[in-house]
Amino acid sequence: MPITIHQPKPPRPLLSDLDPYNPLNVHDSDSDSSTGGGVDLSLPPKKPTSSLSHSGIVTPGEVITSDSQWMRGHGTYIPASTSDITSSLAGTITRTNKLISVRPLRARYTPEVGDLVVGRIVEVQAKRWRVDVGSTQLAALPLSAINLPGGILRKRTETDELQIRTFFAEGDLLVAEVQQLFQDGGAVLHTRSLKYGKLRNGVFVAVSGMGGGAGVVRSRRQVWTMDAANGAGQVDVILGVNGYVWISKHVETPAEVEGKPAPAGITNMEENVSATMYSSQNDRIETETMREIARLRGVITALVENGLRVDEEMVVRGYHEAVEMAMLSGEGQDDVYLGGERGEQLAAALTGK
Repeated sequence: MPITIHQPKPPRPLLSDLDPYNPLNVHDSDSDSSTGGGVDLSLPPKKPTSSLSHSGIVTPGEVITSDSQWMRGHGTYIPASTSDITSSLAGTITRTNKLISVRPLRARYTPEVGDLVVGRIVEVQAKRWRVDVGSTQLAALPLSAINLPGGILRKRTETDELQIRTFFAEGDLLVAEVQQLFQDGGAVLHTRSLKYGKLRNGVFVAVSGMGGGAGVVRSRRQVWTMDAANGAGQVDVILGVNGYVWISKHVETPAEVEGKPAPAGITNMEENVSATMYSSQNDRIETETMREIARLRGVITALVENGLRVDEEMVVRGYHEAVEMAMLSGEGQDDVYLGGERGEQLAAALTGK
């Protein structure tokens, strides 16, 4: 069988040879003959800017600036043989004095000491629990870092280790505080405060956290109790800095039922820390309360979808605006849907646009 030798195709043009006004390199005269009926999709290099003029989203490999007065920060790099500060990820540019960094649109939570987080137990070990807090690693909750039932202050024994699953089991949700960090970035949690512990009587929402973009931000208060509308009573809201949110029915303590302020101090801990603090049984929740919890969840989801921050001020304002929107709709107070166009209307009302 004879072998036919064809003439080799011409080499592809270099990026520097492309016409900047014709980046796809399409020519009417020889497009069919030189490219075999196709087009060359090679794009010209992006010219470095002399000043920092970006205001939108940058992509990996995009030159941010070539001005030497700026210093590069996280999310940027300087290629070899150039002085251009280039983005290494997709995100928004942030400026701190003369430091340029790129905040990713989505990223894993990076723990910091003192952060209030909501997590889920994923593993039970001999003397600790492993907790998913949305970070690159699982956080650790030692047995010695929790309150024992009855507020007993003593050293943990082997009996406590055998009964470790009576406190927290796999799948349980909890609110805790970051106590310390390991060198590899792992976090150690604690629940020694009375406001921390197992979560019940509510709904869990996962949104973006401090990694970047819209989501939960660090604020003055991450936990508060608010009065719900339409006779639903009080609702507790916990905004974890890691992007995990818990919305639940407010359960009054015995001191609050009697109309007395909750006592403070270690001596009164035994009266407040009861055996029910590690119970996994939910209390009875009225239909009105469940409806307003669902409305609050929709408000938080709408804030994230429309690029707004999630903190106490925005959630409270958004909730009252959502209640007014529901009253104007045909379904009345039972209308809790805040997705799509209704979510955009809510965001526009909060931003004044």
